Amino acid sequence: MTISKEVIAKAKVLVVGDAMLDRYWYGSVDRISPEAPVPVVRITREEERIGAAANVAYNVVTMGAQASLLTVVGEDEASHKLEALVATTGIKPYFGRDADLKTTVKLRIIGRQQQLLRVDFENTPKSEVLSSQTSAFSKHLNSHDVVLFSDYAKGGLAHVVDMIALARATDKTVLVDPKGTDYARYAGATVITPNKSEMQAAVGAWKDDAELAVKAQNLRAELKLDAVLVTRSEEGMSLFDAEGALHVPTHALEVFDVTGAGDTVIATLATLMAAGLSLREAMPYANKAGGIVVGKFGTATVSFKELFE
Repeated sequence: MTISKEVIAKAKVLVVGDAMLDRYWYGSVDRISPEAPVPVVRITREEERIGAAANVAYNVVTMGAQASLLTVVGEDEASHKLEALVATTGIKPYFGRDADLKTTVKLRIIGRQQQLLRVDFENTPKSEVLSSQTSAFSKHLNSHDVVLFSDYAKGGLAHVVDMIALARATDKTVLVDPKGTDYARYAGATVITPNKSEMQAAVGAWKDDAELAVKAQNLRAELKLDAVLVTRSEEGMSLFDAEGALHVPTHALEVFDVTGAGDTVIATLATLMAAGLSLREAMPYANKAGGIVVGKFGTATVSFKELFE
């Protein structure tokens, strides 16, 4: 089918998961500290971006589609900054708030064009706030074409089993960017998109593509998934479904920063599937989008023009 801006504009994706605030402190490094053998960074510029599930949703709207974001945040400065940033993007926000939750912030300190240190601020949300998110999920489910779960293992998807069941009961396409080693909680999804190291953590290492295919197809059958898509960095992507295996080589011309590349890949898949493409049709575009975004710094996005023109 022809992919036009008009078709993409009608596509609606519901993104559910852990949203974060990405902070970047840039500075110059001219000396080593006299207190310890570490560089002294004199901060000259600060930047804030939306990260994790919020970045996934931002990738959807950057391509020209419609995205809603269902997430749990704290009642703190970082949550209000995150909400203000999301408000400028065109994403529809559905924020659950937990006063005891520390909104996840990843602070990266950059000197001489490289990351010197990352500092994470986080804790886990309360279960009653997460339960209320399940009812919010069922309320907004039917007005979207595709559901995308972005799991960053921060506690926001404690009820993902129930949400997948709700989505599949209404025949929605469900994509999951998984975390951890227990993929049983994603059973029944349409497709999961682990990267190479995440797949190895879940099913063990493989010696060649044939063994990977066996492990992936076994996982697919065990969890009743339509497909498993493994993103493999410089080795490209491998899709395993009922038709067998489909491999596409990497599309990256220059790798500058892999931060958020998985967000872009799954967001592209979700957007194009919401626009009517099959997973196999959407996969080469997602691969191309991932190749574009690793040439940019930090959590970044890909536009319709970059992808199709």
